[in-house]
Amino acid sequence: MNDIIIDNKSFSGIDFSIDKIAIADYETCTFSNCIFQNCNLSNINFTDCKFLNCDLSMAIIKNTSFKTVYFKNCKLLGLHFYDCNAFLLTLDFEGSMLNLASFNKVKLKGIKFKKCRLQETDFTQADLTNSLFHECDLSGAIFQGTLLEKADFRTSWNYSIDPEINRIRKAKFSIEGVRGLLNKYNIDIE
Repeated sequence: MNDIIIDNKSFSGIDFSIDKIAIADYETCTFSNCIFQNCNLSNINFTDCKFLNCDLSMAIIKNTSFKTVYFKNCKLLGLHFYDCNAFLLTLDFEGSMLNLASFNKVKLKGIKFKKCRLQETDFTQADLTNSLFHECDLSGAIFQGTLLEKADFRTSWNYSIDPEINRIRKAKFSIEGVRGLLNKYNIDIE
């Protein structure tokens, strides 16, 4: 808990790489068209916040709390979500670009990715039970030792998931997406 609490405030068009963001607890705040690129967001708490059309690429999020935080049409390139505060971590993404982000060993049960680009995103040993990947591009995404039970990939594409090293019990895939489960066998499917 920080000394400063900022509640129910809207921030629009601010370049936080120039105007530094205060280390505070932000509750029910909305950030629209803001730039956080390469910013240090360490030790900041975001609760019930929305980020709309923001650029958080390469931001430092060491011990940052994201409690019920929604990102829509945001750039989150290269973020290390494994550095976040894991307590009550709840995230939803829509129309966002998370290329090269890492969720290594992060517990994100029920997370929703809708219409996102997750190219070369690292999900190694993450817990994505009951997660939704709706219309997502997962080209080059890394799934190793990942818990994907009851995850829904039916409308996503370009994923390659090895069933022998990931737990996919009751996960949902489209018939077209089955190729992504067989890539390692180097077989032709027609």
